[in-house]
Order: sequence, then structure tokens, then C-alpha cells
Amino acid sequence: MICADPRQYVGWDGQQWATLDVLAREGHTTIMRQEEPGLYGLGVEPSIGIGQRSLLFTGTGGNVMWDVPGFIDDDAMAAVEELGGLVAVSASHPHFYGVISQWADAFDVPIVLPEADRRWLMRSSERVEWYSSRAVLTPEVALIQTGGHFPGSAVLHWTGAEDGAGVMASGDSITVVPDREWVSFMWSYPNLIPLDVTELTRIESSLDGLSYERIYGGWWGRVVARDGQSVVRRSIERYRIAITDTAALEP
Repeated sequence: MICADPRQYVGWDGQQWATLDVLAREGHTTIMRQEEPGLYGLGVEPSIGIGQRSLLFTGTGGNVMWDVPGFIDDDAMAAVEELGGLVAVSASHPHFYGVISQWADAFDVPIVLPEADRRWLMRSSERVEWYSSRAVLTPEVALIQTGGHFPGSAVLHWTGAEDGAGVMASGDSITVVPDREWVSFMWSYPNLIPLDVTELTRIESSLDGLSYERIYGGWWGRVVARDGQSVVRRSIERYRIAITDTAALEP
């Protein structure tokens, strides 16, 4: 069970369960916002779980949904259908698998996930297509396995932005921190367990040759608006210093 993994924890009041019908009766609903031309965010109000929002990337090769939240309803499906439906769904890591099978079933599309995280898919599906290292979903969308938070942790690279700039969606494989001028990396966010230098270097190497200007994290507003590659480079260096020589960070 994923909540028993050291990266996560069981809440103080014990394990809690819900169904989509119960959540709908409690008033949860899906909202969609345009993040930029061709890119949409889908979230849930009131928030569910850790409150992540999904991203919908559109393009000539079809639309891809990334990091689905833990809820799906008719309004959400209708909104996505109006934008042209889906050709695939995927996620940055197992904590964001959410109702990924329900989205895939609704649009009759594959679920594209890293082989390295196969054991964490709690609901099996014949729609799953496993990949290693990299997967190309459309001419505008590719997945890159970075490792780190999970062995199969990944980012999505989108080249379909209106301004021609590359865009990276990182979930919390590479998390956009609140000041949005830096990113950071953890093995466990809830339990505050950092990555080691080896994993940090693996992430760094996985991004070699990737061109991107903006970075979308896993939550509303967690966006690096410009110079994303430089932000990641200096954030990696700051993190490396922090776990080897904290005194060097003193002003």
C-alpha cells in the first residue's frame, strides 16, 4: 500500500476512504483554467488529498493529460471532449496516479507509465503501456524519466507552446518552490527525506539536451515563468551544496 511507504504516511486518524459518488455528493467539482494558449489546468474544488492539479497539453498530434487529480466527473470529461479529447494519459509519479484508469477508460486511450514504478500502480489496467527512460506520445509531447522521488519519476516536455518556447511539466519530480525562482528535490516531501548526490546527478543527466523556458509544477500557481533551464541548473547546484557543505549557503 502506497501510504505505508516511507515517502508517505497514514494520517493521524487512520486510513480514510471515499468513492467518486460520495465526493460528488459532498460538492466536489472539477474546474478548468487556461494556463497559456494550448495548455489547460484541471483541479478539484474543494481540494482533495494534497490538492494537485492536472495539466492538459493540446497539439496537432492530439491531447495528453498529465498528473490527474483524485476526482473525475461528467463536467470534466465534457470540457476535455470539447478540446478534442485525449490520445494518452500519464503522470510524474505514483502519488499522482489518481483516477488515471477512469480517464483512460472514458476516452479509450493508453496509460503511459514508467516500468520502474510498475509495482505502485494499485489498479491494474490492460491500457497501460510501460516505458523506460523516454516515451514520445505526440509530435509535441515527450516523457523523460528522471528518477529521484521515485525510480520512475518523470517530467513531461512540450514543444507546442504558441511562442515556440519549450515547456516542462515536473509534478514534484522537480518541484517548483513557493518563491517560483527556484526548484527543489526530495525523496519524501511529507517526511522531509532529501535525495542524495547520486540521485541528484541522475536527474541532472536526464535533462541534458532538453530545452525549456517555463516549468509547471504540480499545483496551481507553481510556475517558473522564464529561464527555466537556468533555474534548474542553479537549483541543483544549491541543493548539492546544501547536502554537502551547508555553511557555504550562509550569506
